[in-house]
Amino acid sequence: MSRLPVGNLALFVLTLLSTLVAGALQQGVNPLAQPGRVWEGIPFSLTLILILGAHEFGHYLMSRRHRMDVSLPYFIPAPSLVGTFGAFIKIRSPIMDRRTLLDIGAAGPLAGMVAAVPVLIVGLALSKVGPVHEESGISLGSSLLMSLLVWLVHGTIPERFDLVLHPLAFSGWIGLLVTCLNLIPVGQLDGGHVAYAVFGSRQRLIARVMIGILIVLGVAAWEGWLVWALILVIMGTTHPPVVYDWIPLDVPRRAVGWLTLAVFALTFTPSPF
Repeated sequence: MSRLPVGNLALFVLTLLSTLVAGALQQGVNPLAQPGRVWEGIPFSLTLILILGAHEFGHYLMSRRHRMDVSLPYFIPAPSLVGTFGAFIKIRSPIMDRRTLLDIGAAGPLAGMVAAVPVLIVGLALSKVGPVHEESGISLGSSLLMSLLVWLVHGTIPERFDLVLHPLAFSGWIGLLVTCLNLIPVGQLDGGHVAYAVFGSRQRLIARVMIGILIVLGVAAWEGWLVWALILVIMGTTHPPVVYDWIPLDVPRRAVGWLTLAVFALTFTPSPF
């Protein structure tokens, strides 16, 4: 008889509350002074939890399909702009071959995108185009996919006008950013899993090049990339080998691998903030 995952449930509830407060703050609500308006954070909170949950349950269900010993997702509440540092699962079993590694590594980001893109499209449809004001909020960067979806929904935005994102759109934007960060092809990030599954030991060179790119972008575009580069170097840039490293990917999995790397390119934002 399996035990009730009390820790997972507690973290989920705390993350639900922290993202609810974050969503309310984004709407100009002071939760302490206006507790009756905290509900205004619900659209952001629920859709962000949906996207993060889809990502992690993509990993979880694919791990179970391969009969791996894996935990349920752990959500991480945080006193941040979005109310969370994401979520993760623990895989206790060794990864036997690159096919299994590709399946598990790609399942999370692709499942997250299946949730994030519709949320983002609906959110963009609810967003308003208005004149730029000096007192406007945080300016967000744009990936290729974000720019394409904005153009499809709103067309070309005139000069001196900007898009004021609806909470659903901001949640979807966060979903694209989380996908991008997870797909950086370094170490044991999802992107590191996929890169190793597709390229084998050449992932080491790809990781080093990627760290160099992040450092350059950290100097030229967004200082946060310098922090990410440091964190990834500390965590380790090289992916460990799987048990049966010589088993190659089949053609369908290789296609999924390239699709997942294409998602990274489409969601990468040189200057997120």
